[in-house]
Amino acid sequence: MRLGHVIGTVTLHTADEALKGGNLLVVQPFSRGHFAGAPMLPLAKGNTVVVYDNLGAGLGQVIGFTEGAEATMPFTYPIPIDALNAALIDSVSYNPPAA
Repeated sequence: MRLGHVIGTVTLHTADEALKGGNLLVVQPFSRGHFAGAPMLPLAKGNTVVVYDNLGAGLGQVIGFTEGAEATMPFTYPIPIDALNAALIDSVSYNPPAA
């Protein structure tokens, strides 16, 4: 599971029936600096991910998401997704080991 910051949504003109009941979110995965307490903005350099969300995450929220085949495991039917929102995160506490 990875953590990410919701920075947008995806709007579809026509969607696969399997996607009904959820939203697609644009998520910026956390960088190492975010875990150390860096502000969410400006956005970290890197790739964004489109994440299927059926938990109700909103813009600016931190989520935990899983990718790949594991993202489709909760569904009993085939679903065309690569990432799934698995958790709504309230807070992150990070204490790196002493060097």
